[in-house]
Amino acid sequence: MVTEPEAAAIPRLGSSEMVPARATQDRIDIPEFAPSLAPDGDFTLERFLDREISWLDFNARVLELAEDEDLYLLERLNFLSIFASNLDEFFMVRVAGLKRRIATGLAVPSAAGLSPSEQLEQIKVAAHKLQHRHARIFAEQIRPALAYEHIHIVRWDELDEAARTELSVMFRERVFPILTPLAVDPAHPFPYISGLSLNLAVIVRNPVSEKELFARLKVPDQLSRLISVDGPRAGSVPGRTARFIPLEDVIAQHLDLLFQGMEVLEHHTFRVTRNEDLEVEEDDAENLLQALEKELLRRRFGPPVRLEVATDINPSVRELLVRELGVEESEVYALPAPLDLRGLEAIYRIDRPDMKYPKQLAHTSRFLNESETSKAANVFAAMRRRDILLHHPYDSFSTSVQAFLEQAAADPKVQAIKQTLYRTSGDSPIVDALIDAAEAGKQVLALVEIKARFDEQANIDWARKLEQAGVHVVYGIVGLKTHCKLSLVVRQEGDGLRRYCHIGTGNYHPRTARYYEDLGLLTANYQVGEDLSKLFNQLSGYAPKSTFKRLLVAPRSVRSGLIDRIEKEIANSKAGLAARVVIKLNSMVDEAIIDSLYRASQAGVTVDVIVRGICAVRPGVPGLSENIRVRSILGRFLEHSRVFGFANGGDPVVYIGSADMMHRNLDRRVEALVQLNSREDINDLLAVLDRYMDPGTASWHLDSDGDWTRRHKDDDGNPLSDIQSWLLASRSRQRTLSRR
Repeated sequence: MVTEPEAAAIPRLGSSEMVPARATQDRIDIPEFAPSLAPDGDFTLERFLDREISWLDFNARVLELAEDEDLYLLERLNFLSIFASNLDEFFMVRVAGLKRRIATGLAVPSAAGLSPSEQLEQIKVAAHKLQHRHARIFAEQIRPALAYEHIHIVRWDELDEAARTELSVMFRERVFPILTPLAVDPAHPFPYISGLSLNLAVIVRNPVSEKELFARLKVPDQLSRLISVDGPRAGSVPGRTARFIPLEDVIAQHLDLLFQGMEVLEHHTFRVTRNEDLEVEEDDAENLLQALEKELLRRRFGPPVRLEVATDINPSVRELLVRELGVEESEVYALPAPLDLRGLEAIYRIDRPDMKYPKQLAHTSRFLNESETSKAANVFAAMRRRDILLHHPYDSFSTSVQAFLEQAAADPKVQAIKQTLYRTSGDSPIVDALIDAAEAGKQVLALVEIKARFDEQANIDWARKLEQAGVHVVYGIVGLKTHCKLSLVVRQEGDGLRRYCHIGTGNYHPRTARYYEDLGLLTANYQVGEDLSKLFNQLSGYAPKSTFKRLLVAPRSVRSGLIDRIEKEIANSKAGLAARVVIKLNSMVDEAIIDSLYRASQAGVTVDVIVRGICAVRPGVPGLSENIRVRSILGRFLEHSRVFGFANGGDPVVYIGSADMMHRNLDRRVEALVQLNSREDINDLLAVLDRYMDPGTASWHLDSDGDWTRRHKDDDGNPLSDIQSWLLASRSRQRTLSRR
């Protein structure tokens, strides 16, 4: 498997080396990754921040939201759960990848000049601090605040007899039948511990031989982690007590039923994180689907990368776990119980509107909302009138993108639908619309990315569902993930065939569209339709000579196209013309892109970067990046859109699309950026980005040392503007004006 940052360039989109994923081919020789161009002057690798530490800094920003007493309590609790889930994935993928590099001898320094061993050491120090901070926030801030609201996480000995009796009945009926204690003795080797499972290490004594024995008991992950003691609606009524008890505590109190005839001496909770990144040699696989299914089975048996134990664990039990699991002492994280705070989401689901963000109503775009009737707008007619730039979740996904595909499926004039699917759900109305269209006799192509990390099995399942309905399902191009977000609808009209397109920054996932901030373009523009037809032909067949007019497509032209644009800004600055670069994205890591931004800064170009997660840019370094500002926005919605804006001498150019500035996006994925055409859309979007960068907007600021500082209050302690709340209010105002 090719790993970052040693990632190599893969076959270029449009080259003769590209083949469909289901075809066989000779192994492709992957050339080495071209070194980035250094900016003017003598600068070392220190011009880049380390990507792994930058990611941990991002998760620390999530933790700051959990600490913020001005936020709603259950939202703070939810940020604790998000932090835990994020960190799990970091260990499963990034830490596991570093360990794999060390084990295989691929000790190539990172762009920041650190060896994998040095990165791993820095990660361990930072991760230990973050996990203890995470546990401390829960114990010292969130848990007492919940108790003040009469919501308690209790232990068994805090319950009255009636509650204990009811829980014992529940245990016997719903838990006991699915538990499987696994003994460890000469006849029973140490059992396999699945990744992310919560476990009880149990010490029992044989009363006859007096011998002490070890057993492992897995806490079932198909049951709710936190059990409501007071019924399913507990906590919904302010002032009424709601108690929750961890499932492992209930199990621990009934261990005698599992080890009858033995004396239970002690028990301790622990949890293992394993390498769960996939390695599929696609070009050797005749059937990518089958190869991936086999790899998913192997994933469960990846080597451990982290062991979490309760702080009160018996040292001898801890030593046993370390030895049997083969982890280093530095990979052991001793934390106060309860472990695995992802389970806090059970409390977040309590129906307490007073403790959560106010419910937001996604409004139909004003260009799709031209009547007061409840009848859905004719999306095709609206697209013929003008391009429609959507901003989710402020603009409704269901009345725009979903309606577009549902109307296409039902419209007898529609001849064909072509769709990329990276992440969605099996019960998605998008999938249903594609099935309906196929069953109605339309030509339907679905390009399903079954290698979407951690969604692989789900994607396999609904890909088969699509195939069974008659949809043409393809899995993309060998060596590349298909990450672009594209829909193409071909419709028979009076003057011939017309193509209607959607190009987005987010997945076709109706649920995540409610809390992911994303952009999408609905257009009937001829050039865009031509470009999408060519791109789909590349993805499903053979079209190696395709060129594009309104699209930049990775891995061939996104990096080079954006660098060309940045170089034009440099030339404009030197000529005294308007010059600015503003970029909004999830991650900024690619050295070639960053070095081009450094060159722009040196030429006097103002460079603004709005990044949610990882950022390797060092802003504000004299002589290198003093004209670069970096901001980060985290909040109610997950900032997910990718925007690339250029002043272009006073005639601004803006692209939106699916690509982050990372090696994997630019070299190992099919990504697409589309250039906006409407002057109104361009100006509106640039105005929103200006609002993101405004000193009066709450955000995190990155300095030249790589430190992030949260600025959410002014010098007098008054809160700064929240960009997401402002956008929600802005859509409400637009809806009101459109009705007048």
